[in-house]
Amino acid sequence: MVLNPAAWLGKKVVSWLTSEHMPANLPLCDFDRVRYDVRPCDVILVEGRSRVSDIIRTITQSTWSHAALYIGRIHDIDDTELREKILSFYDGDPHEQLIIEAWLGKGTMVNPLHKYRGDSLRICRPTGLSRQDAQHVLKYALHHLGFEYDLRQLLDLARFLFPYGILPRRWRSSLFQHNAGSPTRSVCSSMIAAAFASVKFPVLPVLEQMQDGSYQIVPRNSRLYTPRDFDYSPYFDVIKCPLTEYGKLPSYRDLPWDTQGRICNADGDCFVPAVPAQVRASSGSERVPDRSATHADSSEPEPLAVPTGKAT
Repeated sequence: MVLNPAAWLGKKVVSWLTSEHMPANLPLCDFDRVRYDVRPCDVILVEGRSRVSDIIRTITQSTWSHAALYIGRIHDIDDTELREKILSFYDGDPHEQLIIEAWLGKGTMVNPLHKYRGDSLRICRPTGLSRQDAQHVLKYALHHLGFEYDLRQLLDLARFLFPYGILPRRWRSSLFQHNAGSPTRSVCSSMIAAAFASVKFPVLPVLEQMQDGSYQIVPRNSRLYTPRDFDYSPYFDVIKCPLTEYGKLPSYRDLPWDTQGRICNADGDCFVPAVPAQVRASSGSERVPDRSATHADSSEPEPLAVPTGKAT
């Protein structure tokens, strides 16, 4: 067997890009509620924890780095042929909730939904999609099983999203060129967008107003879609399943707020701001002790904390 240095290096780079770090904090969503509320053909947005996820978030300026299409359980598929195809790519529990997704280094594949138990998720549901069209969308997506991940398209998308004044014309995106890319490659959001386009369901179409005041809808290039577009689209209902909610509580003030007066810049970057005691008392974040009871015999007032402008 001849060792291919380029292939070996490529696998190492992909492995480095897709390796996930442990979450710094609890996810913002309740996974059990997600499992209960999700329906076949819902788009599930994921806030990934890998290096490539960080890159995608930077490129798209969005929280969401990945999108998957919820299939449901195998018996939710009407077409017997499609059920057999799923079973040829998935050998787990047939009663498991499944998704289809395109993943760097692995291509388009079927995975159990519980793969994302530790991640922040959001459900985007196509408004008013009929069951017949939903089955067609699933059929379109499932025909992509086994396709490779289109890394070139991801790089093209990155070039396209950069301002034109920064990149020379020869470096700009080739996404609009005829037959750009391979028909046997796909990325997560583009594959899902194309599946909805196959039944003429809009995601973020272009609206053109005619001279008579009417308008027409022009499909957008499906290769340009990113995960955030399903969140932004007015044709998808956004379903949030927060881990903590005040809908079942008397007030949002009854949420389990931190009692130490801390604020956070990001996960794991929290501190107690150095502010005067009177400011904290007026904002209701700290109760000022009753000095009349503890210092009844003291004639000298307690000095106030002087802000230093630095976090402690």
